Amino acid sequence: MKRNTLLRGFIVSGLMLCTFDGAFAQKPALPSFEVASIKPAAPMEAGRIMIGVRGGPGTPDPGHMTFSNVSLSDLIQNAWEVKSYQVTAPGWLESARFDIAAKVPDGTTKEQSKLMLQNLLAERFKLVLHHSTKEASIYALLVAKNGPKLKDSVDDPNAVSPEVAAAGARASAATTAVIGGKDGMSPMAKAGGRGSMMMTVAPGGRMRMIANGATMARLTDVLARQLDRPVVDMTGLTGTYDITLEFAPDAAGMQAKMAAMGAMPAMGPEGGAATSSNDPGPAATIFTALPDQLGLRLEARKGPVDLVIVDSVEKTPTEN
Repeated sequence: MKRNTLLRGFIVSGLMLCTFDGAFAQKPALPSFEVASIKPAAPMEAGRIMIGVRGGPGTPDPGHMTFSNVSLSDLIQNAWEVKSYQVTAPGWLESARFDIAAKVPDGTTKEQSKLMLQNLLAERFKLVLHHSTKEASIYALLVAKNGPKLKDSVDDPNAVSPEVAAAGARASAATTAVIGGKDGMSPMAKAGGRGSMMMTVAPGGRMRMIANGATMARLTDVLARQLDRPVVDMTGLTGTYDITLEFAPDAAGMQAKMAAMGAMPAMGPEGGAATSSNDPGPAATIFTALPDQLGLRLEARKGPVDLVIVDSVEKTPTEN
């Protein structure tokens, strides 16, 4: 009898010891950048938005990552690989913008660099967030009735340097500029290489998207930035394409986005948007431009959307 009692005592003690050890077990630390400098970005020029991400694993400069004029919302989207419509956060996360230069340890993978950025946001901005899923309104991107009108992308090694192509492919947001070219569009619209995508806006308000070697997933990402809900690729198209799309954005929505980023549109003498003598006038909406120019269409539907909800975050990062 004493032996059985003693044996039970050892078993209970062992269970208590396991519970005790588990309570004090720590989660493995996230990988970190070797060093990272965070500075407030300089104010943007009126009507001009320049945002970019350069370097990192998979690029010609894997040991460095540079984020230029990015918001905390941009950084969250990059770190967790989500879209802007998936981030639920205070409005100032779009207006406060930063320049970040980080040194990446040798041998870092792309997935590890995402974790490093997550760790940077947690340590320097005290970011705390959680995920949630809800049924919401979406747009399905479909092939239009008469079929796609897409140009297959062809490799051209002489078109642009690998550095430029890599920088364009990793850009976290399109580059938008108000510069009057010969047709009212920015001359920058003719730049870029395979894997790059650029958005330009004419003084009259028309927008033009130029994409080289773009997938449908990349296209839906950019379309979602112009709309009020997620865009889900349901085309079944798996190639890469050279795309030019010109359309008229929602004026109120565009002004709100630019104001949130601190780059108000260039204004004319009467207080309206600046115009150009070369401006050919308004373009079609994105809903009519897609079928006419690309043979694609948007259809309103309902679907599950994964959300990233910011619980707390500080406006000022800790010192470098």
